[in-house]
Amino acid sequence: MLILLPPSETKRPGGRARPVELSALALPQLAPQREAVVDALVALSADEEVAARVLKLSARQRSEIADNAALRTAPTLPAIDRYTGVLFDGLDASSLDAPARRWLGAHVLIQSAPFGPVGALDEIPAYRLAAGVSLPGLPALRRVWADATTAALEESKPRFVLDLRSEAYAALGPVPGGIPSAYLRVVADAGDGATRALNHFNKHAKGDLVRLLATARPRVVNAAALCAWAGEAGLVLRPGAPGELELVV
Repeated sequence: MLILLPPSETKRPGGRARPVELSALALPQLAPQREAVVDALVALSADEEVAARVLKLSARQRSEIADNAALRTAPTLPAIDRYTGVLFDGLDASSLDAPARRWLGAHVLIQSAPFGPVGALDEIPAYRLAAGVSLPGLPALRRVWADATTAALEESKPRFVLDLRSEAYAALGPVPGGIPSAYLRVVADAGDGATRALNHFNKHAKGDLVRLLATARPRVVNAAALCAWAGEAGLVLRPGAPGELELVV
């Protein structure tokens, strides 16, 4: 099973004095796209006024332009530790033991805007770039990443993909049609047989689910096997719309 996660706008600062190696990240065939986006983001960051406008930054967020300017030389952290926010708080990867973290490294990709999908243990610097931004000199990020990422995912041949990304980040790398997959939606039981979508708790529930998978490490080869395991683990995970699963919380 391969799990696709969204990134987070907020990130933990600092890290080890080891710059990012774009060619060493997961799905190395995406290196040309990574080089192009990183180059464009570093170049943009040379002009703070232009960068703030393009990235839609508030005055308080302008300090993050310096992170972008230093992308190629900045300290790095494993991606699963770099991102913070509600989903990553639920996952709480830093508290997991070594086998659980190795499982994350083998089964989780995080869809970033500047680097494309990165492995959970791939080391990346802090940055500021959202999925909807168009960088000067490049097409929209969706056009940069979508076809190349889909092709790279197809080449990696996962048996089953569980997609936990937001729709904006899923658009940066659609799952190939020939690979069995399910898009996860988190819903609440409204009490009358209907369900309603969640926002804040949606993210935390996704983090909780990935944490439970990393600690239990079940063998999941399709959606039915995932739902069966979830039931044994006390979760309500069921088929929803075609191609989707619903996690009821």
